Amino acid sequence: MIRTALISLCGLAMAAASCDRTEQSASSGDAVARHAAAGEAIEFADTLSALAAKIDAQFNEPIVVPAPKDAGGGYTHEQHKRNAKTIYEAGQLYAFTGDERYADFAEKLLLAYADMYPDLPLHPEQKEQSPGRLFWQNLNESWWLVYAIQGYASIRGGLSSESLEAIETSLLTEMTTFLSEGSPETFNKIHNHGTWATAAVGMTGYVIGDQDLVEKALLGLDKSGDYGFLKQLDELFSPDGYYNEGPYYQRYALMPFVLFGQAIEKNEPDRKIFEHRDGILKKAIYATIQQNYGGLFFPINDAIKDKDIATTELQYGVAIAYELTGDPGLLSIAQAQGQVVPTEGGKKLADAIARGGAKPFDYASMRLRDGANGDEGALDILRASRDPDDLAVVVKNTSQGLGHGHFDKLGLLVFDSGHEIIRDYGAARFLNIEAKFGGHYLPENNSFAKQTIAHNALVVDETSHFNGSTETGNTFAPEAGPFFVSEKLQATSAEIDTAYENVRLGRTVAMIKDAAFPHPIIIDVVKAHAEDPRQYDLPFYYNGQLVETNFEIAADPLTRSPLGSRNGYQYLWRVGESDFLDGVTQITWLLDRRFYSVTSSVPDNTKVVVAEIGANDPTFNLRREPAFIFRARAADGVSFVSVIEPHGEYNPTAEYTLDSHSIVKSVTPYAAGAAGLVLIETKDGERVGLGIAGESEEDAVHSVSVDGQEFSWTGPYELFHSQKHIDEGE
Repeated sequence: MIRTALISLCGLAMAAASCDRTEQSASSGDAVARHAAAGEAIEFADTLSALAAKIDAQFNEPIVVPAPKDAGGGYTHEQHKRNAKTIYEAGQLYAFTGDERYADFAEKLLLAYADMYPDLPLHPEQKEQSPGRLFWQNLNESWWLVYAIQGYASIRGGLSSESLEAIETSLLTEMTTFLSEGSPETFNKIHNHGTWATAAVGMTGYVIGDQDLVEKALLGLDKSGDYGFLKQLDELFSPDGYYNEGPYYQRYALMPFVLFGQAIEKNEPDRKIFEHRDGILKKAIYATIQQNYGGLFFPINDAIKDKDIATTELQYGVAIAYELTGDPGLLSIAQAQGQVVPTEGGKKLADAIARGGAKPFDYASMRLRDGANGDEGALDILRASRDPDDLAVVVKNTSQGLGHGHFDKLGLLVFDSGHEIIRDYGAARFLNIEAKFGGHYLPENNSFAKQTIAHNALVVDETSHFNGSTETGNTFAPEAGPFFVSEKLQATSAEIDTAYENVRLGRTVAMIKDAAFPHPIIIDVVKAHAEDPRQYDLPFYYNGQLVETNFEIAADPLTRSPLGSRNGYQYLWRVGESDFLDGVTQITWLLDRRFYSVTSSVPDNTKVVVAEIGANDPTFNLRREPAFIFRARAADGVSFVSVIEPHGEYNPTAEYTLDSHSIVKSVTPYAAGAAGLVLIETKDGERVGLGIAGESEEDAVHSVSVDGQEFSWTGPYELFHSQKHIDEGE
């Protein structure tokens, strides 16, 4: 067969492929660390060579297109995924090399599917979502077509009329009809499933010249604009590019958004898709990158915790963003990813890296507003520096996040030295591991991982926020307070009064740099107000080995009992418990080579419960992770004020330990009306204060008196730097 390697504008827009990273010997996390450290150049020729070796190895193997049978992770499921990637990888190799063997191979696979697809019933293992025909859910069907149509676009110009007719009539038209008219509940859904469906159908419409398919994909089945891809762009992202299901699903949804966006730009540039909503697609790519620590995405909501920035979806995002912006910071992200996609955008990335154009990506403290209008809370990120492995805090003041959201309003995560220090459980799921509940989300995802007690968020009366109702949670969001960033002080706050009836919750988190401390520290103020007696639990899931407390823990080494019977408490072992405490508590643990202390001012008659995940888990589905929980009962609300302090060094090789004890002596909160002051005293007599206002007006003046000393400031926050004696003031 005589072919041409010249590709149409449409074909180039969608001729995209990716090596399967799961087949590499090193984990993607290792790759991120290795390339980020080495700053290696990426040779585009090596990318194509690796891809060619992968496809060449299949030339002498039979075409395998099995009858659909297995659920996610099973043989037929995985084989169809491999075939989709092979179609478009072979197509991309043909586009770059002109080698007809790759086009012939892709054609054979497509014809095999054209022969099978028209007679396929619904999949025998139908998932709870809309079922597919090749796969257990039509989300996977859309995913398959997004890949396959790109390969087809690359080889279409050289096909015979017979092959064109077979592939476009029996496969592509059949599949797009099924995914659109045949699955309206998904196609018209404002959700990542809907994004994959509209992208698959719209991209196919461009390739086969069916503008009606394109319009349905852009505007919904009725072409009203109330549904479809453009509506998804308007409603699923905030004005800052934050995707309301959180970073894990932002990463997943990013691929259809950017690939369909690129196809629209190439085929209908007058639509100016990359200028839509003030450049929302570009903002979404950058926001996705910002939502990682040490290469791993923040594990909020239903997140698999080892998903990193080397993920295929973000590789496309980085390549497309670089084509649009030429930002040299994106080159360092591509280096950290360890490879580029074999597209024109990927080639531009590799060439620029080879020329030495890479600069560090601009990681920054920021507020990513949530909600289509930016008024449904926010994800707040505080970073000690632009080093992606330095101290960082994530405060989850976001909306619920649809069905993948967790019940952890005003939740907290802390990272340092490349580790998760105060951690979030993420999702309870073994993705595509069939032996573990068929690769589904485990039952414990709903009964534990989503519940409030599984997070570093305040729990009232052992009941989850919104009483564990996703529908209720989707209705309400926190009210974001002032967000402030300067060289020495970063701070954020939020409140919510709908998580519980007649209870108002608030949290202020600040990161400060002061000469009294060798490292930046975190101040965490958690408050609740109610007018009747309640029980309050504030968990901290710490990562490391407990080494010291300033109170006794009564532990029974022989028996354990669950902490409760519902709302996730049934999965926590009560490992130990303190007596009632007053004043200041201090807990220190060791992780890797650094110590961490939480020094807290707690309400009178507070207990510290030491807990561990794993009760009522006979199939060992949950990770065994420790926590300490501040538990208090109060008639009118509570206030927990904590200092989270990295300190010291442990060197097992050289056998020395430095500064293993916290230097914080006391943490004392003071109040004057709506204004408050947190005063920290170190063991060597230094005092550091944080002024916190109850209002966000920048010109409002506040004052708190402490032992006759006035601490006054203007605006929502103020850092009072270290001083030996409080009466010396500042």
